[in-house]
Amino acid sequence: MKYLLLAGIASIAPISVHAQVATDVQAPAPDAAALPEAQEAGGSNAAEPGTIVVTANRAPTEIDRVPASITVLDKAAIDRAGDFVVSDLLVRTPGVTLSRNGGYGTLTSLRIRGAEADQTVVVVDGVKINDPSSPGGGYDFSKLLVGDATRIEVLRGPQSILWGSQAIGGVVNVVTPLADAPLEGSLDVEAGSRDTVSGRAAAGGRTGPLSWRIGAQAFTTDGISAFDEGTERDGYSNRSVAGRALLDLAEGISADLRGYYSDGRVDTDGFLTDSLEYARNREFVGYAGLNAALFDGRFRNRFGFGYTDTDRDSYNPARARPQTFDGVGRNERYEYQGSVGILSGIDAVFGAEHEESRFRTVSPPASLAVAVPAASRAKADITSVYGQLNAEVVSGLTLTGGVRHDDHSRFGGQTLFAGGGVWALPTGTVIRASYSEGFKAPTLYQLFSEFGNEALDAERAKGWEAGAEQRFLDGRVSIGATYFERRTRDLITFASCFGAAAAADPLCRTPGTGTARFGYYTNFARAFAKGVEAAGRVALWDRVAIDGNYSWTSSEDRSADSAGFGRQLPRRPRHAWNVAASYTVPNALTLSAAARHSGATFDNAFDFTRLSSYTLIDLRGEVPISDTVRLFVRAENLFDEDYRTAAGFGTLGRSIYAGFRGRF
Repeated sequence: MKYLLLAGIASIAPISVHAQVATDVQAPAPDAAALPEAQEAGGSNAAEPGTIVVTANRAPTEIDRVPASITVLDKAAIDRAGDFVVSDLLVRTPGVTLSRNGGYGTLTSLRIRGAEADQTVVVVDGVKINDPSSPGGGYDFSKLLVGDATRIEVLRGPQSILWGSQAIGGVVNVVTPLADAPLEGSLDVEAGSRDTVSGRAAAGGRTGPLSWRIGAQAFTTDGISAFDEGTERDGYSNRSVAGRALLDLAEGISADLRGYYSDGRVDTDGFLTDSLEYARNREFVGYAGLNAALFDGRFRNRFGFGYTDTDRDSYNPARARPQTFDGVGRNERYEYQGSVGILSGIDAVFGAEHEESRFRTVSPPASLAVAVPAASRAKADITSVYGQLNAEVVSGLTLTGGVRHDDHSRFGGQTLFAGGGVWALPTGTVIRASYSEGFKAPTLYQLFSEFGNEALDAERAKGWEAGAEQRFLDGRVSIGATYFERRTRDLITFASCFGAAAAADPLCRTPGTGTARFGYYTNFARAFAKGVEAAGRVALWDRVAIDGNYSWTSSEDRSADSAGFGRQLPRRPRHAWNVAASYTVPNALTLSAAARHSGATFDNAFDFTRLSSYTLIDLRGEVPISDTVRLFVRAENLFDEDYRTAAGFGTLGRSIYAGFRGRF
């Protein structure tokens, strides 16, 4: 592995020699959080020409040079939707579905193109976040408030070449802004149904070499019963703060600090009945980096350290010992990333990463007479090198190729590949095709908990997609569609230790003790997903805007000898669509309406419990009262649709909110 690291670093030298003669080349900044707010565009399901994205290449890249499918939500789109949590924004985009175990704050699982909920990489201001103490190691979207987010990108399909483990379904990148004025600020206050109150405030400025911004959000609601037949409300509260600072140290040299912290409490209903149970979640994300741009900015480098700390606790006041769970997960990530402009239209992104993960979990018994068992503890690390080359071989035609090697301390190494092309024609036609691979390393919980199996291998996926988009009237009208397939193997599942066969299974005994256990994790499952995503946009007369998308996703169990072979995986509707329309009277009024449909699906792998299809209608009105302040009112689930995204759990009915938004 050390020779691969040396080779990756040494490759910088010959590339930089070429960059010296490419006098007309400006390499992109090697950082997924480095996109200036002034470059933002888009906000609909079909990106406008000229839109700059960062997630696909981990560096600012024009959308027409990206072969993968990506959706961009800018600040205007985020404000227009008015959602409290990021997951409610994402579910309006192509290929994305979610399930939630109750109201705000309860477990929220997001699935991209039918992948597992823990197969999505989440990035906040360039820092990859997950929870090593959770069984699947995925991210619970319930705790991610919109806050001061200025831009959200959704990259679909296997993306492990640049983003590493977990990126089988795709990547969600959330970016907060940096100030570009001497002093600026924003304020959002909103209140409504179920005593829901949300307040957001942010301030920032730029003075000399220092640019900074800090934003905070407080959210509270009485909520609904998490149990769909319950009578008592399960409330939720969350406080979060995020900040960024960039200090120019010298010409081309800067220091970068970023941080995010949230503290939430949610009432829950255990075993699908009203109860007094609740959970606490505290999360900290930090980053410190040094940026160096050489050769007039053609060769850019970033050295960074990222840290995430997630602390989860669950309580049941009805027990003699109230605490039912205590879990802590930590990640430390050291990384180098470079980007270089080789020739006009040819650039590369490359880097090396080392991530160390730790976890501790314990489930205290209810009785005070029984001692609390020793906590499960473990750690693992993974070292990676990667590179991707982007080349415009002829006018409008860009080809991309990438490779990545990972060396995991527990299950060894592997190499992944990706490639694709995009052709932007003068007629307004854009054709895309790509092949990509992804993987997900076993989590610490799956390896070392009381149900752990240290012989686990990584989950692996291979996928491809092809699509086209046609633009008219200088991009004001567009329509496009994409077909995709993804095959995933060695999926990690839980095997129960019941029945006569379990007695002869050595894995049904805890390693090292021989004590019988309820089950263990194993590589068994396979899945095959395919589908079509279509999207369109119309923007006319600077007053009327209509956009929509439709997704057909077939995501099937392909596990050998599985009772569910050939069946649609649970909580993944085959059909989903979104449509939104708005009408604006300049300096007077904006009215908008949106509809979201989710087709029928099943709650489990054996099709025992059916979740019916549903359609939700939202309305919104907004009035400016000055150049900087706007009043708004919105209604969600206007017709009070009764629906379920997970069997046994309630959903929000009709909700009315009103407030104001200020930008100063």
